[in-house]
Amino acid sequence: MAPIILDVDVRRKVFRSRAGPEHVVLADMRFSLAEREIVALVGPSGCGKTTLLRLIGRLDHDFEGRITWHGQEAPRIGTVFQEPRLLPWRTVRENLLLVTPPDCVETVDELLRALGLWPHRDSYPTQISLGMARRASIARAFAIRPDIVLLDEPFVSLDPSMAERGRQVLLDAWQRRPTTGLLVTHDLLDAAALADRVLMLAGSPTRIVSEVVIPPANRRAGTEAAHAFAQELRLLRPVEPVLFPDVSAASSDRR
Repeated sequence: MAPIILDVDVRRKVFRSRAGPEHVVLADMRFSLAEREIVALVGPSGCGKTTLLRLIGRLDHDFEGRITWHGQEAPRIGTVFQEPRLLPWRTVRENLLLVTPPDCVETVDELLRALGLWPHRDSYPTQISLGMARRASIARAFAIRPDIVLLDEPFVSLDPSMAERGRQVLLDAWQRRPTTGLLVTHDLLDAAALADRVLMLAGSPTRIVSEVVIPPANRRAGTEAAHAFAQELRLLRPVEPVLFPDVSAASSDRR
């Protein structure tokens, strides 16, 4: 079993306003992440998924509980946002180099080539498509050789074919630089195509209400398998971990 690198224990996260009472957004949110595991947190828009990523990414320290990194004082955290957030006055390659530590510079060109961005490395963000900009955002997150990559609805505004391409690009980056990943999404297809485990969120305040485990033989097995998993997720609201039946043999020729 892979070692645990992160324990999340958010007992309460509260939003406060001057005019009204406090609003408890998250409660009793407890889970762990193992090395090189991809976990998806699935819940409706506005349920606090991005807020949780901000807590884990150390952008917000105002909560009750503890987030524990094992064996790492200062983990490297890569982030893929809902929007690419590339600096418009820097080229694609310069955007990656800007955040890359000196010991990771060679990784930049490796990822640009692997993700099909090398011909556009000297282009500015306004000169490339949204799909390419999202690829650059994924490359930037992996270029730092992160201990974990946080993904905040990375394909939220893409049409189905572009989203499918984006998922494949993300998997290409992950296979090139395996790391732990935490994906938050409302799209069950994203979760089914990318994750090893899916944690379902619901309630007010938001909690983890169920867990779905995707077997190693099935996960990232291909588009048809991902659609099958997504359909299972729509039908199931388990209170205990659920293991999907093996369909990898039927889809192995599509990998």
